[in-house]
Amino acid sequence: MNQFLQAAATPETSAQLAEIGAALLVLGLVAFLANKMKFSVVPLYLMIGLALGNGGFIPLSLSEEFLVTGAQIGAIMLLLLLGLEYSAYDLAKSFKERKSAGVIDVIANATPGFLIGFLLGWGIPGALALAGITYVSSSGIAAQLIKEMGFRKSEVSKRAIGVLVFEDLALAPYLPLLSAVITGVSVWNGLLTVGLALAITGLVILVSFKGSSRFQKFLDPNEPGGLLLTVFGTALLAAGLADLVGFSGVVAAFLIGLLLTGEVAEAARSRLMPLRDIFAAIFFLFFGITIDPAELPAVLPLALVLTAVGVAGKYAVGWWVTRDLTDRLAVWRTTAFLIPRGEFSIVIAALAAPAVLSVNLQALTLAYVILTAFTASMILRLTRPKLNAKLGKK
Repeated sequence: MNQFLQAAATPETSAQLAEIGAALLVLGLVAFLANKMKFSVVPLYLMIGLALGNGGFIPLSLSEEFLVTGAQIGAIMLLLLLGLEYSAYDLAKSFKERKSAGVIDVIANATPGFLIGFLLGWGIPGALALAGITYVSSSGIAAQLIKEMGFRKSEVSKRAIGVLVFEDLALAPYLPLLSAVITGVSVWNGLLTVGLALAITGLVILVSFKGSSRFQKFLDPNEPGGLLLTVFGTALLAAGLADLVGFSGVVAAFLIGLLLTGEVAEAARSRLMPLRDIFAAIFFLFFGITIDPAELPAVLPLALVLTAVGVAGKYAVGWWVTRDLTDRLAVWRTTAFLIPRGEFSIVIAALAAPAVLSVNLQALTLAYVILTAFTASMILRLTRPKLNAKLGKK
């Protein structure tokens, strides 16, 4: 063992460990600062990534493999924990109650993105990609905001998550379809890929309804080590296999979370949360590191336009799902959870970047993610004091 450690401790690996440690230390200090300021840490993580990447103020030669893998695990953990919060029954109920909101969401957010992309001359592949970028909210950032701002058990967060779940499931057919359009495969192969994605989603939901109790018999909530490794390993395995067959890996992780309910889900959630926080920080850091800040000014005007249109679109959805509530600020709180774009938008941009040559789609998307995350944080910060007053907090 000592020989192995000595062989592994090369100057290059030691420098990478030091830089990774320094980056995580900075993220931790920023998290403390954000908590004191009652501000979301997510956009701050993104800004730190910009500062530490190529062209940043303090560029670090961080291990690319570590960051890519850590970011993937972060996205998986965020969606796995989100799935553990709900059961298949909750999902079905939410889908039934929010299907009208889902239609409004597509009209108010996907359609403008498609039209803007098409008018800019990006063609059908680019327009379809921008429609996805402007449509899908970030479940990861929303989950982080809900936790940080103290809205976890609120009615507005439940309604917002109902819309988020609808969006996440809509990605099951969308991502394979987008991939098929960009790569130029035949219509038949594209339909086959979409059909496979829908079949996987339906099968997992059916199993969670019919057989999740049998599955949970093998899991002992009183054995934390075994439970942690089993749930975490299953989520990674499902995500990896899903990506291989053209299905969304993060959606697969979310569906794995749905399989677990009750005491097992609660125990798994409590054990996985510390890991989630670490890898989620790496996930958001990676967003920023991949983009050169010098590329942002050129895409900033379009990002501002997309942000304004996106806020208006999500407000329409927020108003629709909260129109029966007496609290006048409910619509803005719900809207705030729906405004941030994030992990899925970045994935779509990376997938479609070769099809859009007239603009750096990844830089545009990152600017869009940062702007929407800051906007959502400011809205929640402005509306949170009144919520605290109602809860009797100081």
